[in-house]
Amino acid sequence: MDLDKHDSAAPGRRQPQDPAAPARPADPAGAIRASDADRDRTADILREALAEGRLDAEEHAERIDAVYRAKTVGELEPIVRDLPASRPPRQEPAPYAYGPEAPAGPADNLIAVFSSSTRKGRWRVGARTQAFSLFGNIEIDLTEAMFGQRLTVINATSIFGNVEVRVPENISLRGSGTGIFGNFEVVTLESADPEAPVVVVNGYSVFGNVEAKPKRGKRIADLHDRLRKHLGH
Repeated sequence: MDLDKHDSAAPGRRQPQDPAAPARPADPAGAIRASDADRDRTADILREALAEGRLDAEEHAERIDAVYRAKTVGELEPIVRDLPASRPPRQEPAPYAYGPEAPAGPADNLIAVFSSSTRKGRWRVGARTQAFSLFGNIEIDLTEAMFGQRLTVINATSIFGNVEVRVPENISLRGSGTGIFGNFEVVTLESADPEAPVVVVNGYSVFGNVEAKPKRGKRIADLHDRLRKHLGH
């Protein structure tokens, strides 16, 4: 009789311990607020995918925009779900690593309103550059620039103006844009060296001109050799 009472009482004692009352969230990790480092890691995967041709320039721009609008880690994960994870950082310097990468920050801005703006010579190229010309002229010459990162994105807007981008002959140059009663032209290049810098020019022109093409006779390897001598390598 005592055993029967024990057996009949046992289910009553165990019932409160069944996982019926507390409901666990489906993905608690995904609800964590995304940090700047989380967004940068996701952006690195997208940059690598663009450089490898897995994404075109328009898809890359759309996903990058979604990355920097994401509030949680769960919102970041679907953006790169169909892409391979980013590679671990190289321990040895790549052939085109002209120095330590600059820390991530806001985009460089070049603005010409009824004026002109020029960036040329020996200067460090940021990961992102915004060029805006309104009845003005902007010249961006990368033939002697130092690339601290592999991918450089230039967003160019020309309204009754002109934006010209010049690059060395032995890097990769890609782009996507629209000319509305104007001209948008990117002369596509694909470097034979898989480690060469990649420059992507996006944007549009309205009654204006946006043009990106190689500068004849300019090769980035020449500058690299000079820099190695200057740095004592």
